[in-house]
Amino acid sequence: MEEFEKRVLKVINKYNLIQEKDKIVLGVSGGPDSIAMLESLYQIKTNNKIDFEICVAHINHGIRENAKIDEQFVSDFCKERNIECYVLHSKVLELAKDEKRGVEETGRKVRYEFFNEIMEKTNSNKIAIAHNKKDNVETIIMNVLRGSGVTGLCGIEPISGVYIRPLMCENREDIEDYLKQKSIIPRIDESNFENEYTRNKIRNIVIPYIEKEFNPNIIETITRLSEIIKADNEYLKKVTKEKYKEILIKKQNLTNEQLQNSEKNVYNEDELPTIILDLKKFNELENVLQKRIILIAISELFGTTQGIEKVHIDDIIKLCNKNIGNKFLTPNKRTKIVIKNKKIYIIAKE
Repeated sequence: MEEFEKRVLKVINKYNLIQEKDKIVLGVSGGPDSIAMLESLYQIKTNNKIDFEICVAHINHGIRENAKIDEQFVSDFCKERNIECYVLHSKVLELAKDEKRGVEETGRKVRYEFFNEIMEKTNSNKIAIAHNKKDNVETIIMNVLRGSGVTGLCGIEPISGVYIRPLMCENREDIEDYLKQKSIIPRIDESNFENEYTRNKIRNIVIPYIEKEFNPNIIETITRLSEIIKADNEYLKKVTKEKYKEILIKKQNLTNEQLQNSEKNVYNEDELPTIILDLKKFNELENVLQKRIILIAISELFGTTQGIEKVHIDDIIKLCNKNIGNKFLTPNKRTKIVIKNKKIYIIAKE
């Protein structure tokens, strides 16, 4: 095995990304990162280091002139290695216009929906994405510019749910060297050099400027920062889960009749998923734990914290701290917070 493949295998074992008998969908665009991921995993599998199966998912977004050539390249690459390849033809520009979304956001949505579709179709249990060390740093910088908290500074996780990222510890230079050693010429997405999108601006303008003017090792510096914050964040997660268990009264379906003293019945559903917390114990916690507990509860109700912003969390904490009479607020259309009988009711309205 090549040194690159040994390093990838080491990361796989360190983070337990792949187990025996796994079946994995690889998101492959044809660019250096995804082709290096495909080739290295293929070699690890072929050399019997781990017994797992792979297949490939490729999306032709219908934007670039060379998209058809990229598609053929990925298809031929897989055929030479007897790997099943699934291709989606999408019209991202039209979708973005119809859904009133940005092209970048729409493209990402299309990709991940297709990856999940192929995972179900092939009875796979994981999806491999070719994010590398520089992608992680770009993401952290983007999060900082958007006003991120601690979680955003952690960057991209090597594993999150069904998604694994075997190249997370690799530099782009090492990826390119690996492909040269293997005599593999990947496809190059010329749109990566255009500065229309935020990530491209960070990649092509911000990071090179910092490297030139401030710190030539900024990628490694931010990577180390991310690792330190991840360790601290994991500890906070552990403490938060313990405190959450202590203040959780129960998770239940609450009837409209039980809510009639807080607000007139405006719901059509007979029962509403609800998490009930002890108000006194909640108010005794440090603010940093209160914020995280609210996010845990929201996540348990909806499976995501999307739609809950910092201002919403701050408003919920203020509501809890006042502790005067029966009160409620609706941070968004699907969530209602009720303070009643010394309890916090976090209610899913849909």
